[in-house]
Amino acid sequence: MAAPTTGKRIVFTGGSGKAGRHCIPYLLSRGHTVLNVDLNPLPHPIVHTLKADLTDSGQVFNALSSHFHLSHYENPRLHSGTGVQPPDAVIHFAAYARNLLVPDSECFRGNVLSTYNVIEAACKLGIKKVIIASSETTYGVCFAQGEAEYHAFPLEEDYDNDPEDTYATSKLCGERCARSFTRRFPGVDIYALRIGNVIEPDEYETLFPEFLEKPATRKRNAWSYIDARDLGQICDLCVQKNGLGFQVFNATNDTITTKEPTAEVLKKYASNTPVSRDMGEYEAPLSNRKIREVLGFKDEHDWRKYVNL
Repeated sequence: MAAPTTGKRIVFTGGSGKAGRHCIPYLLSRGHTVLNVDLNPLPHPIVHTLKADLTDSGQVFNALSSHFHLSHYENPRLHSGTGVQPPDAVIHFAAYARNLLVPDSECFRGNVLSTYNVIEAACKLGIKKVIIASSETTYGVCFAQGEAEYHAFPLEEDYDNDPEDTYATSKLCGERCARSFTRRFPGVDIYALRIGNVIEPDEYETLFPEFLEKPATRKRNAWSYIDARDLGQICDLCVQKNGLGFQVFNATNDTITTKEPTAEVLKKYASNTPVSRDMGEYEAPLSNRKIREVLGFKDEHDWRKYVNL
């Protein structure tokens, strides 16, 4: 892990979820201060959870202009004279995390409206950095009905995303909201992370044996993943990198989740899909080349460190 940086004040929505509960400790280790905004508590001794309905614009404006902890009432430096100083950054992960948790119409309404509200409030409060969670599902295969094919490998950020399901469509709408607000508010950076299949530390033991034995089942995730702790690193890198305006980044680890090299896997399970460039021997088909080249991401939690082959 890199040395701690000058800390920022960060509001993290959805920090009690599968990804957030690993990202927040990483951000704390980097010297940041975090307020978790979620409907569920985060069991962390120094992170306060503020409950808020992010589909309610008023609650979002209040949450993004809130103290981070009861003790902050005693600190005059956190008050500008007209109200609590806004945070330095907002990381918006709160969402219905997939299809079939709620009816499709509610999944779309909740995800799109909450993302719009968070981005709007951040921009109008003068917050210059917003990071939103998009999804691997936007590449159109994860929740496709029946068998589906990708357009080309590797999957990179200039892909023509054409999903058919509600969850992925809601995430694309979030990306469009982000792009529109960076036009309306010059100087604001909004980075959308197309997050891969999130893997927690204990899941290498419970999930990866089947991944390796049944590679065909991983096609919907493009044989790719993101370690939840490395996702924390990506969030920190996004906080530190300024001046890019609207950007989309695939958020995945470096390597394919198979024993076999990438070329062999694609030939066997996606033989009709063209390959648009030379790929590394074990490069993940959902490519993270952009976050490595632009943000300086370094894969710290390769699955091979934790799984016996």
